[in-house]
Amino acid sequence: MSGDLTKALALIDQANEADPNIDEGRPEARLYGERMTSEVDRLFPDASDVLKIACRGQHVERWKLPRKDFPEGRAGYYAWRKEQGRRHGERVAGIMAEAGYDATAQTRVGVLLRKEGIKQDAEVQALEDVICFVFLKWYFSPFADSQKPEALPRIVERTAAKMSADGRARALQEFDLPEPFAGMFRDQE
Repeated sequence: MSGDLTKALALIDQANEADPNIDEGRPEARLYGERMTSEVDRLFPDASDVLKIACRGQHVERWKLPRKDFPEGRAGYYAWRKEQGRRHGERVAGIMAEAGYDATAQTRVGVLLRKEGIKQDAEVQALEDVICFVFLKWYFSPFADSQKPEALPRIVERTAAKMSADGRARALQEFDLPEPFAGMFRDQE
């Protein structure tokens, strides 16, 4: 596999620069992609180009498919997420083609972004671990403030369940999780 990683990341950033949603004075999708890159570099320093690109492109042009365009409730949410994964996979594959990556790499990034083989495919699982670390590090606290307190245990439990055993162990080391939340990271599998 050969391609220009720097160009691929820059093209994703360029696409995400158009995000009209602002966080900390910057386009949300761009900031999220940079945070994903920071965490993949820290957690998986030997990550493949495909994993690095998938991390940066996890939310590429996410604002173009608003959640409100799907029905309320869990089924609508999962349909929206599935369609986002499909769209992100296609968009990032196109960016990779422009950056000189072959068809195999382009297909592989779609597998990662659609989360095919989670818990069985090491790179798909690595992407999920990075997503969970980014959520815990930058987004959990403001998200938790917007939720009913009785909903938080289920949210934390689902986050922990998505992670690998190594990811959960590392989360326990890096985050000061109060009980019962810490227990949810210990009690999986």
